[in-house]
Amino acid sequence: MQPFLDARFGNPSSLHRAGRQARAAVDSARAEVAALIGASPRDLVFVASGTEADNLALFGAVGAGGERAPHVITSAIEHPAILETCHELERRGAEVSYAAATSDGIITPAALAAVLRSDTFLVSVMTANNVVGTVQPIAELARLAHAQGALFHTDAVQAAGKMPVDVAKLEVDLLSLSAHKIHGPQGVGALYVRGGTSLAPIVFGGGQEHGLRSATENVAGIVGFGVAARLARADMTQEAVRLVALRDRIFDTVAAKVKGSYVLGDRFRRVPGHVAIAFSGLEAEAVHLLLALDERGIAVSSGSACSAHHRGEPSHVLRAMGFDVIRARGALRVTLGRFTTEADVDRFLEVLPETVATLRPVVTHACL
Repeated sequence: MQPFLDARFGNPSSLHRAGRQARAAVDSARAEVAALIGASPRDLVFVASGTEADNLALFGAVGAGGERAPHVITSAIEHPAILETCHELERRGAEVSYAAATSDGIITPAALAAVLRSDTFLVSVMTANNVVGTVQPIAELARLAHAQGALFHTDAVQAAGKMPVDVAKLEVDLLSLSAHKIHGPQGVGALYVRGGTSLAPIVFGGGQEHGLRSATENVAGIVGFGVAARLARADMTQEAVRLVALRDRIFDTVAAKVKGSYVLGDRFRRVPGHVAIAFSGLEAEAVHLLLALDERGIAVSSGSACSAHHRGEPSHVLRAMGFDVIRARGALRVTLGRFTTEADVDRFLEVLPETVATLRPVVTHACL
């Protein structure tokens, strides 16, 4: 990225040499990101984030559809980038239905079928959940939607680069990506748009990105996204095996050492490096546990980082999975990645039981 933050400052829309160099760099990165999901580069639109990609997918599809009150379906456990967009669609006159999740955080084909209608225009279900890590049966859900004539979008921000994501096999029409989830830079994302799928732009101006996202491209960020996509694709299989082993070691050790611990979401049908756990009786202490671990040099999350400003509220994902208000505050999310080592996990498994013990209420029994 460094040259495009310094000497190579050309605008990709300019015809001079610096502009052509920038355009070539963007085109190369577009090919790398497209290859990560088995797409054609011409079907990829660069945006500023996964959130913007979600907004463009939903607002863009509905805007191009021309229907006054379209029926849209999403799930009850989606990322706020989808749920808040759907709420805005409702305010604009759309009808939105919410498919229910199982207690393990799965959106089953039956759950989608229960709300799918002959007039459904668009379905959006995330590939992998950001809070509990569960992976959804996207290909099956997309086929159901298409059988009713609906478009299908998936937010694959949590999944792409960590597990195989192929737009042809998934049969999706729209798919959202974000660079920073695969160790790329913050502030750049992408939307896959299957050829022939109509979208209306939500940002207007000079007509960049096939007219769907006007604005001078973030060349350095896009270049970084391309390199991150190439590295993720090259290392995905061996990295997934390594992370699953670390993840399962955490699950097994915590279960053995911390009484009352339990897994959130399906134990196995989840993103390789995603750990979501809670501790019976300490759910209301999740934020305190997070801060206590942070003081000892361990960075974890309580639920979604994108909902951190609502950290006192119960998780909408856990509530949708059937948890009561107290238990829905108890998610501790541990994310393992390319730079997580065995030593890091050793340290976590040493510190966590000690830290949980300090938060447990001490019960004394008086002698009568």
